[in-house]
Amino acid sequence: MIRKIDRSEFPVCADIIRRSFMTVADEFGFTPENAPRFAAFATTAEKLREQLDEQHRLMYVYCSDDRIVGFYSLLMRGENECELGSLSVLPDYRHKGIGEELVRNAMDTARSCGCKVMKLSIVEENTVLRRWYESLGAVHTGTETFDFFPFTCGYMRIEL
Repeated sequence: MIRKIDRSEFPVCADIIRRSFMTVADEFGFTPENAPRFAAFATTAEKLREQLDEQHRLMYVYCSDDRIVGFYSLLMRGENECELGSLSVLPDYRHKGIGEELVRNAMDTARSCGCKVMKLSIVEENTVLRRWYESLGAVHTGTETFDFFPFTCGYMRIEL
């Protein structure tokens, strides 16, 4: 079941994001020292609270047996665009279709808000994730490097 987040769930959701992104950090050798802004190290309940209150992000969770096991947020941008953020599924719940359900829910939610395009970013070197998003209709649009990340940021978009 996918539903909107309850404010009391910020700590649980922050933990899910950190644990989910930690598998990527482990695979690619990211650490708090070389990638302090990576979601596995930088996500806190307070950061989620700020994203909801200040950026007005829409936030949703996936529940399985009354336990939150997935999360995503949507940041509404101008020009009928939005940004998918922090798509997360706990490692023990992966490969069960939950991530796809969350993305499809995000697409439906974005459409209902008038969005025509949903953008997202990935670790460019994570080719498995890139192919997965492409299987859901995402198109790669470019890359960018930043001093604070030891990886290349890849950008994708899904036409809604």
